[in-house]
Amino acid sequence: MPRSLHPIAGCAALVIIALFWSSTVVSELFGTMAQVVTVKTTIPWGFIILIPALAATGITGMRRAGRRKGGLIARKQRRMPFIAANGLLVLIPSALFLAAKAEARDFDTLFYAVQVLELLAGAVNISLLGLSMRDGLRLTRGRRLPAAAG
Repeated sequence: MPRSLHPIAGCAALVIIALFWSSTVVSELFGTMAQVVTVKTTIPWGFIILIPALAATGITGMRRAGRRKGGLIARKQRRMPFIAANGLLVLIPSALFLAAKAEARDFDTLFYAVQVLELLAGAVNISLLGLSMRDGLRLTRGRRLPAAAG
């Protein structure tokens, strides 16, 4: 398994979640109803890329950590259950619910309540994934190959 898979998958997951989040905010604040519908019904299709990216990040992270414990690795490991639970229990169900409501053009109070919940949970996951990326960069800082002298 290439060493680069973990950071690439993690970065892809973070970018996809940030794209979902920012697309939602921009379409709600500045878009038309049709644009909101497009964003909300497109997000679940992004799971086709997001879920494997998150799985690859978790699996490769555990393999890279090996038997090492403590410090930055422990921090990253403590965050992962929260990220996963937030995604599985809040973000995915919310996105599916909002996609169905948007497709039906049913923008009621419940739609917006779930939208707020989804945005808050998404912001939490973006923050936690960003912290894990920061810690991963710190862990590998001394192990990167030096740039070729030119």
